[in-house]
Amino acid sequence: MPLTKVNFRPGINKEETDYSNEGGWVDGNFIRFRKGRVEKIGGWQKYSDNEIIGSPRALHAWTALDGSQYLGIGTTNKYYIENGDVYYDVTPIRRSSTNSTTFAATNGSSTITVTETGHGAVNGDFVTFSSAVSLGGNITATVLNQEYQINLVTGTNTYEITAKDTTGATVTANSSDSGNGGSATDAVYQINSGLDVFVPSTGWGVSTWGAGGWGAATALSDTNQLRQWTHDNFGENLIINPRNGGIYRWVEGDGLSTRAVELSTVSGANKVPTKALQVITSETDRHLIVLGADPLSGGSRTGSIDPMLVAFSDQENELEFEPLNTNTAGSLRLSSGSSIIGGIKSRQEVLIWTDTSLYSMSFIGPPLTFAINLINEGAGLIGPKAFANAPNGVFFMSKNAFYFYNGSIKKLNCSVQDYVFSDLDVDQSFKCFTGLNEEFSEIWFFYPSITDNTDEISRYVIYNYEEDSWSIGSLERYAWLPPGINEKPLAAGESSSEKYLFQHETGSDDDTSSMDGVFVESADIDITDGDSFVFLKKIIPDILFQNDVGTSPDPAINVVVKRRDFNNQTLTTDSTTQIKNSSTFSSLRTRTRQFVLRFESDDDNTEPDRKNFKWRLGNTRVDIQQSGRR
Repeated sequence: MPLTKVNFRPGINKEETDYSNEGGWVDGNFIRFRKGRVEKIGGWQKYSDNEIIGSPRALHAWTALDGSQYLGIGTTNKYYIENGDVYYDVTPIRRSSTNSTTFAATNGSSTITVTETGHGAVNGDFVTFSSAVSLGGNITATVLNQEYQINLVTGTNTYEITAKDTTGATVTANSSDSGNGGSATDAVYQINSGLDVFVPSTGWGVSTWGAGGWGAATALSDTNQLRQWTHDNFGENLIINPRNGGIYRWVEGDGLSTRAVELSTVSGANKVPTKALQVITSETDRHLIVLGADPLSGGSRTGSIDPMLVAFSDQENELEFEPLNTNTAGSLRLSSGSSIIGGIKSRQEVLIWTDTSLYSMSFIGPPLTFAINLINEGAGLIGPKAFANAPNGVFFMSKNAFYFYNGSIKKLNCSVQDYVFSDLDVDQSFKCFTGLNEEFSEIWFFYPSITDNTDEISRYVIYNYEEDSWSIGSLERYAWLPPGINEKPLAAGESSSEKYLFQHETGSDDDTSSMDGVFVESADIDITDGDSFVFLKKIIPDILFQNDVGTSPDPAINVVVKRRDFNNQTLTTDSTTQIKNSSTFSSLRTRTRQFVLRFESDDDNTEPDRKNFKWRLGNTRVDIQQSGRR
């Protein structure tokens, strides 16, 4: 029998059975479909070797008038601005105290008990001490007078830290550390940290241990909820907001050594919201828009978020929020849904999602300033970052489907929809986010998996919007920034238990390690609809290898043949063959009714020529004939 060319449809399909999907792909990892062909995705490298404190949940890049490039990074604990490969801590200050902090140490312990009346801190907060004196032994003034992260809040007036030297090494108190190091100690507290997990409701156990009375319920706030940030430019300056928290401004002209300041406290501020769910700057008309603002009552802000209220500043003035006949400030309230989830700037409009609906907000000028139109009821947003702008429109993820908007809403025909949403960890779905990879016409949807059971984003879905194909994979990431100021996409992730930014589509490796687990697997293949057994004698591969480093590349992938005789049987691995650049064919002796082809990367960091390479599948040919079975 002559050679048979095996062509496969682009895209992973999990909606069909493995047999009914003949001619397609059923599984994969770290692969994409481009021009109808399968190829390994690009690798990633650390954007900077500097570590980040906390899980980065939001990234935002912009350029100042003088050409300076900045990158804002909002994490569980801090807010950074990156410039020149350095991360500058601009986290706002919540409280400063003078001569009111004392310390207590115990011989043989590194735990320091700090006492300050009404400190207002929560676990994970950062505080910087100054003017402390030595406790008399190893706990010197140098040890005390630096920034600390609070390990445990033990009461309204006390908390614990771990003593360290200026290199970060732990310091243990000795018997001489009995003095009072706080008689003249000052303390500066950064705004409260948030959680790294989503809390679905109020109730017992929400806050830190020991807070409140036994069995008392605790209301959700920015300090005991998943920390999500939004940020946008107002000119060169940056407006930032931790979800459910305050609104802050970092002034570019004041320099990177300065911290962001609460907007409502800035000189000239008038009726600025003190709480918000999100901040956005409208593109052409230059209003600061606050989603989920605290309303005005009796001439002042209430300090309690109205989750459906949209407030906006006067044009060109982020400090003026009082609605007057002489300005364009104002507010309006949405009606469909129970809470605003998120918003994004799109073409001449701002899209705002509630938990159930999508609204369009557009500038119409005085006296109403903005018009709000309900676009759809039933297609809410699953999380505050679960949308992305693309050249042809906006893509977003709801609680049970993927959607596209470019004036009207269209539900995407997804070949992995049930696979994703049946495995979605609903309890942590607020972490879901979406990213654009424009170079490959891709939208990446990231989500937490029940199967992985990590309470963290662990899997992704890729949608190629030019070719209408889907791919899947496993990768832990926290946030995504599409190309723009940066040539390649940036994503936040983890390496060796530390948090970093990674530049994607760079090289072919997982940072400095080989990219493990790259594969694509076909649906079942047969002849004469499985009526007869087949004899698979030979595979002639058609693979394009691309090596990024080295002068004598010798990359390879494995071709795995699996077989079964009936659909309900488990696949059995029949053979694994290594295919190199120089390979011409692979001889086999496989008899079965149905067989599967699986292509796996053979990355190996121990072999210099087996590292940092890409591959792309062409037309695989097989020597297959009808056969009996001995």
